[in-house]
Amino acid sequence: MPRTGDPSHRAGRPAAAGGLVDGRPDPQRGGATVLLLAMGLAFVVFGTFGAAIVAAGMARQRAAVAADLGALAGAARALDGDAVACASASDLAVRNDGRLVDCHLDGLDVLVTVEVAFTPLPGLTRVAAASARAGPVRG
Repeated sequence: MPRTGDPSHRAGRPAAAGGLVDGRPDPQRGGATVLLLAMGLAFVVFGTFGAAIVAAGMARQRAAVAADLGALAGAARALDGDAVACASASDLAVRNDGRLVDCHLDGLDVLVTVEVAFTPLPGLTRVAAASARAGPVRG
């Protein structure tokens, strides 16, 4: 007698209603569903990680913008001293969802470093940082 999973055993015998072959369930019924679910899960995982990479890039860009604007604001107040220039830079960094990490004057140039926190995946928080320098035109 041929084995139950042997294709020659089922050849020529149509499956009965409900997917039964010779009164037993067809062992291959539902295989495409499992494969489709696995492919869907793979798309979700790759999509999630792709979105995390995009979120990191956007946070880096936001940090760069906040640092640039903070440096410009600080440079506008550089003649008033280090504290006033850095307070102005901090204010603009905060308005751009950043946090001023470092600020100091180098002559009339203002150097700032800004961090922006972001959440690429649920439960995972990271920080993107950027630095900028601004001052009077030379030359």
